Amino acid sequence: MSQTEKQKMLAGEYYDAADSQLVAERLACRQLLHQFNHSDPSQGSERKAILLKLLGSTGEKFYIELPFWCDYGTNIEVGNNFYANFACTFLDVAGIKFGDDVKLGPGVQIYTATHPLDPELRKTGVEYGKSISVGNNVWIGGNAVLCPGISIGDNSVVAAGSVVTKDVPADVVVGGNPAEIIKSL
Repeated sequence: MSQTEKQKMLAGEYYDAADSQLVAERLACRQLLHQFNHSDPSQGSERKAILLKLLGSTGEKFYIELPFWCDYGTNIEVGNNFYANFACTFLDVAGIKFGDDVKLGPGVQIYTATHPLDPELRKTGVEYGKSISVGNNVWIGGNAVLCPGISIGDNSVVAAGSVVTKDVPADVVVGGNPAEIIKSL
């Protein structure tokens, strides 16, 4: 039996993002995001209920500021004591997993989605994703970008404005474009 486009997407294989199931799932996600992003900031319990429908799994305590954007939501796991500041964007065609005690500055962008390097294949419209993993007690500064397939080790800090293109070990500070280790903690 052949795989569905969603199965291919979640397996990190080339898939067709125009597939009707995937289009419907993105629409459902955007409807929940619309509710969340247009909610009154004083509606804490209602906002949390929307996020519980949207996200794949959460810790007991988590908070995401308005506005927030993602592709599917269901491929995002947030640990306990997770905090995302204003205007974060998660392209979650593959899994995005955050450990406990993770803090994101404003405008953090996390991209699991990517496209073929071969221009002829890219013209066909296929894409694929690579999962991202963020360990425990990580701080990601404002406007940082995490590129597809990377992992960040426990206790590390990503400086504001950094573009992370490769794995970050535990207990370091990285910064720059592309991000490099600045110091050990």
